[in-house]
Amino acid sequence: MSVVRVTSAFLAFLATLVVLWVGLPLLGPAYLILTGIAVQEYATMLALRGVPVRRKSLWVATALTLPASLPAGHPWMAAGDLGLIPWRELLLIGFVLYLFVAEVVTSNRSSLQSLAFTMLGYVWISWGFGLVLTLRYTPDGVTGLWYLSFPVLAIIATDVGGYVFGTLWGKRPLAPRISPKKTIEGAIGGQVLAMVVVGGTMALLPLWTSFRLDLLHVLVFAVIVPMAALAGDLFESLVKRWVGVKDAGVFLPGHGGVLDRLDSHLIAVPVTYVLVTLLLR
Repeated sequence: MSVVRVTSAFLAFLATLVVLWVGLPLLGPAYLILTGIAVQEYATMLALRGVPVRRKSLWVATALTLPASLPAGHPWMAAGDLGLIPWRELLLIGFVLYLFVAEVVTSNRSSLQSLAFTMLGYVWISWGFGLVLTLRYTPDGVTGLWYLSFPVLAIIATDVGGYVFGTLWGKRPLAPRISPKKTIEGAIGGQVLAMVVVGGTMALLPLWTSFRLDLLHVLVFAVIVPMAALAGDLFESLVKRWVGVKDAGVFLPGHGGVLDRLDSHLIAVPVTYVLVTLLLR
């Protein structure tokens, strides 16, 4: 692993900690910038396969997703009944309806592809990553920070464990058609390390904070969230393999594009939000 790769990864990690800790004043702009670049990378990749994506529409929908993702408990939603309106769901439905109308009005041979892949780009990237904002303030700004730390820790531990175990003992390919370098041994190592890190963090938090979870919930989060992180990585690899590129972009030295860095978050964060909603609220 090169010095540039390690340094950029460490700086990105420190920046992530600061952004998550500060919350919306930094998290909001970070969401818009990162998601906007990821959408650009996504559209550029698909253009290589001749698939048209409505990137301007995706950028507008991304901007609207920021306020729509704020939960009912956030101060911005305290006025009247704003917090009771399912803004995220309404925005998703509205954007899908817009795409249907837009493709019918400007129909051509690529309309169905444009509809399908623009919709995928929004649900996968903009709408899915918007749950970072929702989770950060669910049910409040303190507890939400701990909830959001679970997928972040799982992603880091999965990457580190997968790299170390895969390098030392990796022999059997995990998904050779999608990601030839990933091995079963690396995936198991990443899963185990992530389970230890996430489970250990959740178990130790009550010693220093008022945050606590039942043992069953700790086990569920420790097992499922790391698996979701790996699934997110593999899904982006599937898209890149289909397009025929190695990296989605060159935003971070030694790490590829923004989409390459967000891929695990795009599945792990929504899965964490689902678990929090179903198990803890």
